[in-house]
Amino acid sequence: MNVVKVNGKNHKHRVFLYALSTCAWCKMTKRFLSDSGVEYEYVDVDLCNDEDRRKIHEDIRKRGAQPSYPVIIVDDKKVINGFLKNEIKEALDI
Repeated sequence: MNVVKVNGKNHKHRVFLYALSTCAWCKMTKRFLSDSGVEYEYVDVDLCNDEDRRKIHEDIRKRGAQPSYPVIIVDDKKVINGFLKNEIKEALDI
């Protein structure tokens, strides 16, 4: 699984993003996080092999979310399904 780290000045929270490389909402989420200076890691799920995709879907479901993208995981606790800007801002204190 190819995890990409995006450096940022704001690293108060651990932010992990499951995304699709072709998804407009996922691209907006990445841009929003980067523009906000948030350090985060992401995986483009559609570029993973079948086994990694299965593990990712299992991880998302275990967290009580649906494998619809983007999926933002904050501090390994809070899960946000979709580009919900206000919810992301609140979770990240930005």
